[in-house]
Amino acid sequence: MGRMGNRANPCDEFVRHVTESLGDGSFVRLVLSRGIDTGDAPEKVIGRLVELKDGPRLSLTFRYATRDTTKNLVLDQAAIWAKEQIGTRFRSALLNTTKRDWQLFVDDSGDAKLVAHKPAHGEAPSRAHDRARRTLLDDSARDWLHGIGVLNDRGNVRPAMADKHAQINRYLEIFAHLARDCGWTERKPGNACLTVADMGCGKGYLTFALWHLFARVWKRPVKVIGVEVRKDLVDSANLLAQRIGAEGLEFTAGTIENAALPKVDALIALHACNTATDDAIRRGIELGAKLIIVAPCCHKEVRPQLAAARRESRPPTPLDAVLEHGIMAERMAEWATDGLRALFLEWAGYRAKMIEFVSTEHTSKNLMIAAVRDGQPFALAAARARIEQFKDFFGIKHHSLDVLLLHGLAGR
Repeated sequence: MGRMGNRANPCDEFVRHVTESLGDGSFVRLVLSRGIDTGDAPEKVIGRLVELKDGPRLSLTFRYATRDTTKNLVLDQAAIWAKEQIGTRFRSALLNTTKRDWQLFVDDSGDAKLVAHKPAHGEAPSRAHDRARRTLLDDSARDWLHGIGVLNDRGNVRPAMADKHAQINRYLEIFAHLARDCGWTERKPGNACLTVADMGCGKGYLTFALWHLFARVWKRPVKVIGVEVRKDLVDSANLLAQRIGAEGLEFTAGTIENAALPKVDALIALHACNTATDDAIRRGIELGAKLIIVAPCCHKEVRPQLAAARRESRPPTPLDAVLEHGIMAERMAEWATDGLRALFLEWAGYRAKMIEFVSTEHTSKNLMIAAVRDGQPFALAAARARIEQFKDFFGIKHHSLDVLLLHGLAGR
């Protein structure tokens, strides 16, 4: 291993090695990491060389917190693209080749260092473009997927359930990222049993999927509780769980508000209508959940208050004329409601993020709010003040999560 001299700018030198390796067939892999925060930026970019009908391409996978996207570049564009990224969007880059590995570091001041290593790979990987897509719904998921009607008797996805199958897999991908943030994906001897509650679980599609992820994919002890108000669905789900030997999976009848639950590590409520989403957030906080995931459905509480605020004798705001349009008032109410939910979660000590759950071609109600607890609850005056400022701006007099404002900040 040795440090490069000062013959050239280290970033330019790195790009030159990328270009040469793509040209002489020694290219193995390119990884850009330590992204510079520029809004919705990927956490990492991974490049591999693939052979398409139109010739070789540098296939780039952009890794975001909850999704991956892919772009293919003709090789002539690779150097231009790499030069635009390194140092300005990413502070670390690794190039693996069969001849030499090159690692580039850029510090906060913009100074770069290029280091050479012995090659970690003796031969280039396959250039085939189509690789088998990794999925968390492997063969071990067939019994419950068949039991809830997603697969037919031959083990194939029923055409009418293709969207549901894709939705389950997408949900597991998102949950896996969030579980990693919670430190739950590491397999260690003596791992504590985690408890997960899935509120309003319906037929249990995603409840079975959660149990499958922990018990069969990660081999982690887990107790997954599906809560559903319709007793017939609870009974059929429990029968299927028993039939496939799903130890640690159970379903119980109840509502988000009244279901008897133990302390939980994660609480999930997808498509809970109107203020039921707020009930789920409150219960997750009360039960000490490290992770809370909700996917709101309808939003009825805030919209009348937006209209009332416009009618009040107060100085007009630039939004008033826009909110006279019904569709804009509806969308603003959704935005304000979910924005407040995120602010309340942050007040409760969580780090909240908004995620697109499913494609808009399936439903416009595709927002997921995911929150990981990483701080003391009800301790930051600034977090509480943001809630009050937000409500004052929109003229929101009451919200279902206002009870949380009674917590914390002794002496108020």
